[in-house]
Amino acid sequence: MASIGLNLDEQKAVDRFRKAVAEPSMTQLVILDFWAEWCGPCKALTPVLEKVAAEYAAKGVLLAKINVDEEQFIASQFQVRSIPMVFAVFRGQPVADLTNARSESQLKQVLDQLLAKLPVEPGGAQPAMDLAPLIAMGEEALAENDGERAISIFMQILDMAPDNLEVLSGLVRGLVVAGRIEEAEQVLEGLDPAIASDPQLERARTALKLVKDRPEAGELAALRMAAAERPADMEAQFAFASAAFAAGERDTAADTLLRMVAADREWNEGAARAKLLQIFEAIGLEDPWVSATRRRLSTVLFG
Repeated sequence: MASIGLNLDEQKAVDRFRKAVAEPSMTQLVILDFWAEWCGPCKALTPVLEKVAAEYAAKGVLLAKINVDEEQFIASQFQVRSIPMVFAVFRGQPVADLTNARSESQLKQVLDQLLAKLPVEPGGAQPAMDLAPLIAMGEEALAENDGERAISIFMQILDMAPDNLEVLSGLVRGLVVAGRIEEAEQVLEGLDPAIASDPQLERARTALKLVKDRPEAGELAALRMAAAERPADMEAQFAFASAAFAAGERDTAADTLLRMVAADREWNEGAARAKLLQIFEAIGLEDPWVSATRRRLSTVLFG
């Protein structure tokens, strides 16, 4: 990619591309992934690319990612009109369009074919995978209440790190959000006793405990009606809030519990506040919804 006639920003973009993609591709096969933060399909594809690239690192395969919002000039040179778009690059040139290889098996099949044809130099020892970005993606899916996507992400990470307790916790919480309660229980029950009581899994256990008695639709409707008809009945309000959260209505549950705290924070030894704190722990203190709801609780408590 020549830099003659380019402005300064474009020259810098070409230099970054040269270092990240072109130079490594002289001896290695580079998987070049064009993506963006706002792209949902990109987020689903990233764990697959990360996993396969890590497995094929010793064969001379490297993953390079280009954010199209930050590197618009490079994206234009590759005529990227939709994302995700993925290429295999060798000796500075695209040698295959990998965009439609969305599963592990499809991607591996294409890579195997390319490695059989191209004089790619085998890499060194497989580098340690940085799981933090992938775990963050799973947590983001949980924050969006998208249990199935969280499950998919954490399952793929578990293939790379089967004993990672943070990932196991995320998987259990994803199963809980998706309403797959029995599967969540099975994951926890199937753990080695040596790690089953680890504090990192407490968040998952709390999440499971809060939704274990998920009400039937008719039962929730009856509790909702009772709470509406008897706004001063704290038992009715608490029963409805607990059932609403178990059914996935966390906004409704939080609103009800906050009203209870405002009306009588000492009721039943502070049960409403304690339930809110349990919910915060189950969802995660770093979650934006939790942060906002904690601020609301502080306002109720301290004015």
